Amino acid sequence: MGVSGAGKTTVGLEAAALASVRFLDADDLHSPANVEKMRSGIPLTDEDRAPWLDAVAASLRDDAPCIMACSALRRSYRDRLRQDAPLTAFVLLRATRELLSERLAGRTGHFMTEQLLDSQLATLDDPEDDEVVIEVDAARSVESLAEEIAAVFDRPVLG
Repeated sequence: MGVSGAGKTTVGLEAAALASVRFLDADDLHSPANVEKMRSGIPLTDEDRAPWLDAVAASLRDDAPCIMACSALRRSYRDRLRQDAPLTAFVLLRATRELLSERLAGRTGHFMTEQLLDSQLATLDDPEDDEVVIEVDAARSVESLAEEIAAVFDRPVLG
């Protein structure tokens, strides 16, 4: 989880390969209308996100075990995902605004633009003590992050 540019897809793909589980990208579950809003630089509302969160939750439930790249910025979103997939553990890829901006500026072909970065950072709810969220520094190498995330699959079930 994390804001756009944190490395969710890049790290998630590598971690899924190491853990021998399926990789999914929650971006693929957005409606065309949501994608167009974001491409136009318009932040999504909670109403826009509701059907998407339902689809993400169903996928986490039905495709487990898996690694999914998903923003999951608000506590309420993470709680919604846990309703259908209670064993979901989150890894927050934490990065500085400068690093995120640099990554987004170099990105091509993605609907999420740099102009939405500030709204995403403002939306991010820091994980609370009662949540299963592992925080990692997104500035680390993809390889080291992927190894740490893949190792989660070797741990006993949390909860």
